Amino acid sequence: MRIIIKPGNYMISLDKFLESKGVRPTAMRLLVFQHLARSKVASTLADIENAFEKADRTTLFRTLKTFKQKRVVHQIDDGSGITKYAVCEEGCNCELERDLHLHFYCTNCGDTVCLTEQKIPHINLPNGFIAEDANLVLKGICDRCSGG
Repeated sequence: MRIIIKPGNYMISLDKFLESKGVRPTAMRLLVFQHLARSKVASTLADIENAFEKADRTTLFRTLKTFKQKRVVHQIDDGSGITKYAVCEEGCNCELERDLHLHFYCTNCGDTVCLTEQKIPHINLPNGFIAEDANLVLKGICDRCSGG
């Protein structure tokens, strides 16, 4: 069963969504995307490996790399030393000027959550400075761990 994505005001199949991003929709890519899209927290490569025990680690890594290059997912460095991935929100182009949002890292359970409604405002850098990446992570206790 394929999930349906709703970009803008129309619905398309997952296959068509990946194709629109320039990603060939192989069976493994469809499964990995569905896994990431259903997850409420950012996933590590190990999380995805555990979800697909019979899948080859290299295939999963290449899938994530392709998704990142084609801006299907964004990569999160939450300070834990383990790279995490989350599906980009609708209309995201992973541009420093307009698509940055906060992330929250729970120091208790280790989950990282995208706070997409909390946008990072544009930062004017001094002349000669060129931003290549930005990441703003709040650290604390998540709602599940705090009982809230």
